[in-house]
Amino acid sequence: MGTPSSGAVGLVLARPARLLGTEPFFMEFIAGIEERLTPHDLSLLLHVVPAHDAEITAYRRWASGGLVDAVLLVNRTVVDPRPAVLREIGLPTVVVGEPAPELAAPAVRTDDAGPIEQVLAHLLALGHTRIARITGPAGLLHTAARTTALVDGCRAAGLVPTIVEGDYSEEAGAKLTAALLNRQEPPTAILYDNDVMAVAGLTTAKELGVAVPGELSLVAWDDSTLCRLATPALTTMSVDVHQFGVSVAESVLELIGGGPVTPRWSPTAVLVPRDSSAAAH
Repeated sequence: MGTPSSGAVGLVLARPARLLGTEPFFMEFIAGIEERLTPHDLSLLLHVVPAHDAEITAYRRWASGGLVDAVLLVNRTVVDPRPAVLREIGLPTVVVGEPAPELAAPAVRTDDAGPIEQVLAHLLALGHTRIARITGPAGLLHTAARTTALVDGCRAAGLVPTIVEGDYSEEAGAKLTAALLNRQEPPTAILYDNDVMAVAGLTTAKELGVAVPGELSLVAWDDSTLCRLATPALTTMSVDVHQFGVSVAESVLELIGGGPVTPRWSPTAVLVPRDSSAAAH
């Protein structure tokens, strides 16, 4: 007889709980996962914790109690203790992002470099030479991949981008945008690593009397209702986040089923030009 099913798939998010309610990405992602799991009588067990040590504690508790059939490992970091722990405790895992060499687990990968090349080409074609980016946490692998792609692309164009680290919050978007715009040579274009920081940055620009897009172009990563309802509407790197969740669920269903797991990629981010980006002056 096989191991009885717990009826659950685990997802631990190590992030401030307050961000979960304001950032649309994970809500759409979770909706996509649950859409595929529900017909198979599986539910998603979501646990929000402040840091990786608490995340690892949750994995050990779930494994010892047989509380989940598998877990989804998200937000891979440059220095990441979690894959080794998951291998040690033998918890079946689907990696969301870059595969972990120390953990023989299937992955649903994401291309972070290609979309950066796309948005940089858009800004260069508009004549922007002073380009800044407000990132998510620098320790995340996808943040590092986007940074490398932007630095390399700007170097090829004879430019050096300004890169400052945020945390995806409204406060970071506002504070860092203000700091950039108060520089002696402020950027003419800012790329944000999520929608919440971008909308906050737009508000800050208005408060400082900087016209968007007349004096400053803004681009958000992740499209959402926030971006579409902003005035002006924000140019975005749009990802089908719901389909991303569906793809992750399909991989975990194959893993639980005991068969081979199809290598998958998340939907590619696509540039959606709107009114917040225009020619540099």
